Amino acid sequence: MPTEQYKEPKLEKFRQVVLRKKPEIKEIVREPTAGGIVFRMTPDQKDIEILLIQDSKNRWTIPKGHIEPGETAKQTAIREIGEESGLKHVDVLSWLGKIHFKYRRLEKLVLMTTQVYLVQSLDKNEHPTKEKWMNGIRWFSFADALDAIEYADIEKLMLIAKRKIRSGEY
Repeated sequence: MPTEQYKEPKLEKFRQVVLRKKPEIKEIVREPTAGGIVFRMTPDQKDIEILLIQDSKNRWTIPKGHIEPGETAKQTAIREIGEESGLKHVDVLSWLGKIHFKYRRLEKLVLMTTQVYLVQSLDKNEHPTKEKWMNGIRWFSFADALDAIEYADIEKLMLIAKRKIRSGEY
């Protein structure tokens, strides 16, 4: 009998943890964002390097951020790349596509759409600098960037970017 009494609290605690409900979603929020796959050619012009940032959860991704009122997605991409990487000499070559994802923020369901552009870094002497909230920022070889990137949708756009860069068709 003592073993039955001992097991019951553990079982009840297990039920509480497993069956715990998240707060009900009370609001759906749309958040438009924009960013870029920033690239540069290696000094020998044979390979492509991609700039990635490492967020506070150690995920490698592209520089991006929220579109502010009165701002176009393209303007946001340029601004966010400048803010998040310190790169000021960039050229937006073309629109690559958009990605959608959703996540939960307490009682809100956030639907995020990110417009992604192909962006060339123009100044080989300009070095990226990270913001305080980032864990890292650096140039990757294209293959290493594909391995590091955390999001499959961005990876697909990176492959489209590579095709455009190689063909010169922006």
